[in-house]
Amino acid sequence: MEKLQKYEFNATQLFRVSDTAVLSTISESSDSYPFGSFTTYSSNINRELIIYASDLAEHTKNILSDTRSCVTIFSLASGGDKQASSRLSLIGDFSKVEANDHDKYANRFVKFLPKSAAYSLMHGFNFYKLSIIKARWIGGFGEIAWLDTTNWISQIPKWAKNEQSMIDHMNQDHKNVVISALHKNFSIKDKKAEIFSMCTDGYYIKSNKKAYFIPFAMPCHTEKAIRGELIKQANDNRSFEL
Repeated sequence: MEKLQKYEFNATQLFRVSDTAVLSTISESSDSYPFGSFTTYSSNINRELIIYASDLAEHTKNILSDTRSCVTIFSLASGGDKQASSRLSLIGDFSKVEANDHDKYANRFVKFLPKSAAYSLMHGFNFYKLSIIKARWIGGFGEIAWLDTTNWISQIPKWAKNEQSMIDHMNQDHKNVVISALHKNFSIKDKKAEIFSMCTDGYYIKSNKKAYFIPFAMPCHTEKAIRGELIKQANDNRSFEL
């Protein structure tokens, strides 16, 4: 794997497994100084980043005034030098999810952050999506790069409308592929494990109420590409079948 491909693979892993970040916006009330805040997020089937924000939040007011934003995701290194921790900064523009797309984004977000469903009972919460234009990766000392934005600004794939049928097919007819992937990647033996979500970069398995991300070697924008990756995983993981 080439160096930049490796960086993107590692960055995508962090992006897909995390759900908290620092959100930087342009302050509407403080002379356009940068304003940083904590946020939870979910990734979409493509690499859109989704937040669920209150109209009362300062960062929401900033986004409505100036869409330019940066979201920084990080994973602190356990022990040792925290400067060697991985982090990913995604620069782009936030836009409010339109009413006709609300349920689609809500279902995706709640799937990964179920406690957020309670916010829907309150007034003034809306979904916003970050359209990414630049991605900066730091994986530690010497592992630093601006990533190729090709896959970060891609459209939602055509196979998205078939996501649930693809999931059902894997869970019903190819359970051994799911179980062996979980066993190989996380050393977990669970015959009841099931896929519960997919994206262009891999899929999520639920086991004992916890989610585990299984990456694809390359982004998959077509059903054919996904089938190819799953077949490859089935062959590579055969010795991990239960």
